[in-house]
Amino acid sequence: MPPSDGEPTTVTQVASDRVLTIPNVLSILRLLGVPLFLWLLLGPEADGLALAVLMLAGASDYFDGKIARAMGQTSKLGVLLDPAADRLYILATLAAFVARDIIPWWLAALVIGRDLVLLPTLPLLRRHRYGPLNVSYVGKAATFNLLYAFPLLLIGANDWAISDAVVPVAWAFVIWGTVLYLYSAGLYLTQVVQLVRADAR
Repeated sequence: MPPSDGEPTTVTQVASDRVLTIPNVLSILRLLGVPLFLWLLLGPEADGLALAVLMLAGASDYFDGKIARAMGQTSKLGVLLDPAADRLYILATLAAFVARDIIPWWLAALVIGRDLVLLPTLPLLRRHRYGPLNVSYVGKAATFNLLYAFPLLLIGANDWAISDAVVPVAWAFVIWGTVLYLYSAGLYLTQVVQLVRADAR
């Protein structure tokens, strides 16, 4: 996703070529948790354990960014891995929630469709000698809202003591997250167009 202001910048301008870093290890572990999370939700329907995996993934997402900045371990691989892990969790959770009738199918289609629309921009940027764009604050806020909404939706889908209380909060996060997710796509496409036109000139 694009930066929040100023000229479009790409990850190659700010990140190193390092591979073995603490943030990268955390991102890889988060990726490995996706199939476990799906199996817990759709296999034994162990929602408590699935919730724990989702919360651990959210915590690792927070800490890998903090560690990368604090220890100067921002890398090109990490800049790709981190949003990739977030998107995989979002897509996996949406698919599982639709299968479990926790959310309507059209909501999942809206979010997934957004990523499908943006998918061709990566080869387009490479063709014009640009790397992936930096993640914008709007994009980060969208991901934050969605990743907070999912555990709350899972709690609300059960008969736990706090389930009824968290449902309206969960849907507030869903609505804001979806709106910001779509808005960030518009910003991304705008900056891709700016870069392509600048290269053409």
